[in-house]
Amino acid sequence: MTEHRKFPEFFVTAPQPCPYLPGREERKLFTHMTPDKPADEIDRMLTTGFRRSQNVAYMPYCDSCQACVSVRVKASDFRPGRTMRKILNRNADLIATRRPAMPTAEQFALFRRYIDGRHADGGMADMNVLDFALMIEDSIVNTSLVEYRTAPTARDPRGTLVGVSLQDKLSDGLSLVYAFYDPELLERSLGTFMILDAIRSLDRLGLAYCYLGYWIGQSDKMNYKTKFQPQERLTAEGWRRFNLLADFQSD
Repeated sequence: MTEHRKFPEFFVTAPQPCPYLPGREERKLFTHMTPDKPADEIDRMLTTGFRRSQNVAYMPYCDSCQACVSVRVKASDFRPGRTMRKILNRNADLIATRRPAMPTAEQFALFRRYIDGRHADGGMADMNVLDFALMIEDSIVNTSLVEYRTAPTARDPRGTLVGVSLQDKLSDGLSLVYAFYDPELLERSLGTFMILDAIRSLDRLGLAYCYLGYWIGQSDKMNYKTKFQPQERLTAEGWRRFNLLADFQSD
């Protein structure tokens, strides 16, 4: 009997203003990820340039721009510099717990504080509790949440939730889908810390790569991704290693 495999159907969005580069327009190539589509094909898309938003896989498909570049970090090559080691030490008191992708009221409250404090004028500013639940639950891949809490005390027996990272486990790595944290704890550098923690968790999970999404060289919003060196970037010839910081080991 012949096995029939259902491959994804692709669509292209209409042009709209680019949220990262003023004066430019963006389009996306996308497909819906459904249980009847081959799991290995979905995994291949997510490890070769596509990103996931709920059960949609998408990638840039702009007419005259190729600024978006997929970036990943290979755990075995990565060595945090001095500044990153300080961030790890500063957050050594936090307790990380990996949980199923099930939203809670506590997580949503932290999400709203993060959005209102850091991205009040962004595309996620109007998200309500239902939108938040769909962002977390609507996934057919192996998705989980990593919660970061302070140590329990007599007054706070669970510890205070200060950060959450939404992650997809792929065949060769973790894809960091989204993260949010307490916007008042600036001294902790929680955004950087959660990436560092994901990278150091790869060996324990038997995985090689941490997928950071798209990097845009001309966008200040994306500059933080250049801190994670050496890194691999997806080119027309496949993934290539880049080490842009000559003093990386001693930053």
